[in-house]
Amino acid sequence: MTAYELPIPRRVNVLGVGIHSLNLQSAVELMESAVVSRRRGYVCVTDVRAVIEAQDNLIYRKILNSSFLTVPDGRPAVWVGWTQGCDRMDQVAGPDLILQFCQLSSQKGYSQFFFGGAPGVAEQLRDALTQRYPGLKVVGTYTPPFRPLSGPEESDVCELLARLKPDVTWIGLGAPKQELFMAQHLKRFDTTLMVGVGAAFDMHTGRISDAPQWVKRAGFAWLHRFVQEPKRLWKRYLKSHPRFVWAITFQLLGLKKYNLSIS
Repeated sequence: MTAYELPIPRRVNVLGVGIHSLNLQSAVELMESAVVSRRRGYVCVTDVRAVIEAQDNLIYRKILNSSFLTVPDGRPAVWVGWTQGCDRMDQVAGPDLILQFCQLSSQKGYSQFFFGGAPGVAEQLRDALTQRYPGLKVVGTYTPPFRPLSGPEESDVCELLARLKPDVTWIGLGAPKQELFMAQHLKRFDTTLMVGVGAAFDMHTGRISDAPQWVKRAGFAWLHRFVQEPKRLWKRYLKSHPRFVWAITFQLLGLKKYNLSIS
């Protein structure tokens, strides 16, 4: 451990997904620690839907449990953490995380790369954040196709990142695609951290609106999203949220045990 490396907090067991007991400030500090010490890894911003996805996809659960950080994007994981004695644990939403770290980076000189979004979104995100935080160093952007990268495309991206060497590469592909992508490409991309922030790309370019902080703290950020995109999201929430409530009730009552093993 170098002088600046910070210890990683314990993981809270949320249906077998290990979500770190941290808050926005400590998440940013840990990311900075990784950048300074060149500790490579990926960061998963994990909500209820991701936890439920991990129940049916063991590979995905292993990816979440093998991360540098898996942070609680949503109040339910925070509430579970509180029941396990982690009273300083708090929500770390993707849109908030990217803003806080970019603000810090504009002061410290850490470089960013934006990968994902629809055509033009990554460039608009670059423009929005560099305007918001003068001095922010964004070394590049890339809009992938809506399919897996071909061999030549992947080689091009690897060569681009090898030349630019960003400290942090922000991935906006949506869960679970972005987590699978980060785990697959961590050793191939010349970047210290990859952070999957999903809809943050669209939120910070004005395509959808982020929930107010009081809505997030009340646990209704999902409802704010649903109101904006009901046709796309109703099946997702109908599938994940009732199932989560049922399963976490059994876990908290001790009626079912979940293992954090990544094997």
